[in-house]
Parts: sequence; C-alpha cells; structure tokens
Amino acid sequence: MHMNKRMLLASIAGFAMIVAGPALAQKKYGPGASDTEIKVGNLMPYSGPASAYGLIGKTIDAYFKKVNAEGGINGRKINFISYDDAYSPPKTVEQARKLVESDEVLFIFQPLGTAANSSIQKYMNAKKVPQLFVATGATKFGDPKNFPWTMGWQPNYQSEARIYAQYLMKNHPNGKIGILYQNDDYGKDYVKGLKDGLGDKAKSMIISEQPYETSDPTVDSQIINLKASGADVFFNVTTPKFAAQAIKKAHEIGWKPLHLLNNVSTSVGGVLKPAGLEAAKDVLSTGYLKDPTDPTWDNDPGKKQWLAFMDKYFPDGDKTSSFTSYGYSVAQTVEMVLKQCGDDLTRENVMKQAASLKNVQLPMAIPGVVLNTSATDFYPFKQMQMQRFNGERWELFGPVMNGDVGS
Repeated sequence: MHMNKRMLLASIAGFAMIVAGPALAQKKYGPGASDTEIKVGNLMPYSGPASAYGLIGKTIDAYFKKVNAEGGINGRKINFISYDDAYSPPKTVEQARKLVESDEVLFIFQPLGTAANSSIQKYMNAKKVPQLFVATGATKFGDPKNFPWTMGWQPNYQSEARIYAQYLMKNHPNGKIGILYQNDDYGKDYVKGLKDGLGDKAKSMIISEQPYETSDPTVDSQIINLKASGADVFFNVTTPKFAAQAIKKAHEIGWKPLHLLNNVSTSVGGVLKPAGLEAAKDVLSTGYLKDPTDPTWDNDPGKKQWLAFMDKYFPDGDKTSSFTSYGYSVAQTVEMVLKQCGDDLTRENVMKQAASLKNVQLPMAIPGVVLNTSATDFYPFKQMQMQRFNGERWELFGPVMNGDVGS
C-alpha cells in the first residue's frame, strides 16, 4: 500500500510536469529580454564626418517611443540604448563591447557604416550576438555561411552599382566614366559592382578613378581632376557631406556630366539642399523607399502613416529627409521580427525570425519592392528603381530592377 501510494504520488508529479512543461517552455529569454522589456543596442554617428546619418538613430528612437506608447511588443517595452561612435571604428569596437558586456542587450540593431560594422563583425559572431539589419549595403554583410549573426537590410552596394551599369549599357554605351569613391570597403564595393556590371566594357568606359579619405576636408581637387579627365559620366560614391560638396563643386566649375549618385546620399534635406537644389538638378540615382518630398505619394496610405508618426512622435524631425523614412522603415522591420519571436526572445530566435521574412511590403517601400530573407539569403532588399532629381524632388522612372550580386 505504501509503495502504491509512492507510485501514485510520483505519477501525479510526473503528470504535473508534463502539463506544466509546455507552459514553462513557452517563455525563453536571452540577455536583455524579460517579461517586461527588450533591450536593443544601437551605434550611430551622431558626431563626426557622417553625422548627417544621426537622424536615422533619432527616428528609430522616436519609433520605439511609439511602439512603447501603444503597449510595446507582445506586452514588452523596448529599451533602446543608442551610442555615438562618431563614424570611428575604434570607437565602434569600444561601444559595441559596452552594449554587449555591460548593458547586456539582446542584440545590436542598425549599427551604421561599412568600416564600423567591419570592425565588430568577428566580435559579434564570436559572441553569438545578432548584428542585425546593419546600416550599410556592403556585400560582406550578407554572408550567413561565415557570419551567421550579421545581416544587412538595404540593397547591397554591388547590386545597386550593377543597376547603374545596366542603365549605362542601355542608354550610354559609349560613356566615359569618372568615379569618385570613398577609399574603404564601402567605396570599393560600389566600384566592383559597376565594373562587374559593365563586364568587358569596364576597361574602355572607366577613364578615371578618384579616391578620397573620410578625413579629407573636401573633395574639390578630385572633382577638378575628374572634369579634366574628359569624363562625361560621373559615378558619385560618397557619404552625405562629401556628396553635397561634389554636387556643389561640379556645378561651380561648369562640369555637367551624366551624374549617378549612390542611394545612401539621396536625401533632399540632408544632401541636395546643402549642395544647392539647382546644382543637384538632373542627378540620377536609385530608390527603394518612397521619397517623402514626392507628391506622387501624397494620398498614399503608407506616407500618411509615416506623416502621422512624424507629427506625433518626432515633430522636430526633417520631413524632407529620406533618413527619417529610412529609420521608420528599418524600425518597422525589427518590430516585425520581434513580434514573430513571440515569447522566445533568445538571440538564436531573433536571427531565425529575421531570416524568415517573406514578401514583406513596408508602408514606405516603393510598390513592388519587397523584403525577403531565408537561412541562406541575408539581403532583405534586392530591388530598386531608377530616379531623377528635378530640382525639387526625386521622380521615379523605368521598371523596378534587380541587380544580381557578383562574386
């Protein structure tokens, strides 16, 4: 009888564990996650040569304030910890370590810059901490085989450059191309993409390549050299400060090539206004997000949502800047990932969900441009459309294009 009682109690306890098991297993937390909050880290150049991008970080912060005001994500508030790394890789390393080891964030989201992300990529992967939706299109940040904890977001630079190559081969097959590029992985990625896209014609079409350093005060001398080379196509691979300088200087010296400007510097408020709207007229680029200044979208529900967000949560933010629509869109993407995580807020599941986006149409993405990821595809955006600046705003033209990445 005594034995039977013990067996009965053991079986009841076992049954209780079976019943409780799934309930207990439902919630899984990694560092920085709990029943009440999710700690999200970020690195942004609020100072230094790329400080114009700081607006992205401020927009993301405002978006998370909106999320929290509306009850958080699955009942948890976002604790957004954003540090200034001044676009300086040694500072990026220092701040990333602080976020991971001291603040113990669940992941680092949208750290900005190619050199900055390169400086922490091995560290983040060794620590198995997601380096999620990095703010750079460098091709190296979509390599799940070697760096499974690092994922891009925006179209990668080689894809974008291949789209320019397609445009040139069709419309200016005999163009003489002069390139201004930042002398780092970011700049070289664009140059490689253009050369790969042009194929055998690259050697005859590209007649001048002018690098610049982020420490250079201006790119005036490079623009003068490009004009002197006889180039009639200008491929402008620069961050906002230098992009504005290049547009302005080309205008001042009367150089009027076909001007292709990389997408990371297309902000009307952050680049084209400082350069001079007249100087920027007829510049070409690519787009994947709706330009906030384009009246085409005035009755668009997505733009109306974005404007309502700006009015309520970021009233001082620049509504003419693509950086605010960019920050809003990337924050929405990470919100989607965290919602998909449910109660499994581990670093492994964050990456798993980020790699499970299927045909996502963001409110501020150009129609037909969708997000897709998989375990072997860490480039969420792959499509872009050509656009021309008419002196007031960007105008899209031609079809949505794909730029397949070179090796």
